[in-house]
Amino acid sequence: MLTDKIHFPNPSTEPEDILSSSLGVIFPDDITNQHGDSLTPIIYLSPVHGAIHLTLADPQGEDNRRLFSHFLWNAAVLLAEYMEEGGEEWGVAGTSVLEVGAGTGLGGLVACLRGARRTVVSDYPAEEVLENIRTNVERNVTVRRGKEGEGKALGEIEVRGHEWGVLDDGFAVENKSAFGRVLVADCLWMPWQHGSLRRSICWFLSEEGRAWVVAGFHTGREKMRGFFDEAACREDGLVVEKIWERNADGAERAWVEDRGIEDVTERKRWLVVAVLKKATG
Repeated sequence: MLTDKIHFPNPSTEPEDILSSSLGVIFPDDITNQHGDSLTPIIYLSPVHGAIHLTLADPQGEDNRRLFSHFLWNAAVLLAEYMEEGGEEWGVAGTSVLEVGAGTGLGGLVACLRGARRTVVSDYPAEEVLENIRTNVERNVTVRRGKEGEGKALGEIEVRGHEWGVLDDGFAVENKSAFGRVLVADCLWMPWQHGSLRRSICWFLSEEGRAWVVAGFHTGREKMRGFFDEAACREDGLVVEKIWERNADGAERAWVEDRGIEDVTERKRWLVVAVLKKATG
C-alpha cells in the first residue's frame, strides 16, 4: 500500500495519536491521507534511496495555515513513487525540475536524488515554510554530497518562494520555460487558484516539457475537476495529455469528472494523475 512507505521515528504516546494511527486496523477500508505535523517528523522509506527524513513547517498566521503545507499528503508519496520507478515516462535524470506548492519538498528531493540536473523546490513565500524545506534539503541532499556513490553525482537543488500566477518577479523572469518537468502534488483543492496555478505551470514549463499533476479526492471531486477543464487549460496555454485515477493499492481506472455521491472513506483512497504539456497552435 502507498502509505507503507511512511514511518515515524518517534511514535507518539498520546492517546489521540495512537487512535489515529490505528484507524486502518479498526476500520480496514479507511486510510490516512495526511501525515505528520510540526511536532511529528516523518520518514519516507524510499526503496531506492533509503530513509528520507522530513520535518514539517509550523505556518504562522491563519492565512498561511490554510495552505496546508504543514502536512505530507498521499499525492506527494505517489509522485515520489512514480519517479522512483523511473523509466521513459517518469525518469528525471538529466532534466531540470520545478516543484510548486512543495510542502515538505518530498517530490523535489526525490527528483534530485534520482538524478535531475537542476531542481528548484518552491512554495508560497512564507519564510517558515521555505526554511523547513531548506532544512529537509540539507539533511537529505547536502549531507549525501560528500559520500561515495550517488552523493557525488547529485545535481543542483535550491529552494525558492513562488506565489502562483505571479510571473513578473525575479525568479519567474529568470526561469521562463526553464524546466523540463514541473511537479504538482495535492494543489487542486482551491478552485479559485486553478487559473493562477495553470499559468505558473505554463510559464515555467519548457516547450517539450511535461507537468505531472497528482491530487487526492479528499476535499471532493467537484473542487478539483475544473483544473482539467479543456477550454480553461487551453486558455492558460496547456493541454491534458493523459489523465487517470489510481488508488492506494495501485489499482487504476479512467478519470471521470462526476461519479455522483462518493463514499468519503472510499474517496480518500483515490488520486487523480495527469500529464500536462504546452498547447500548440
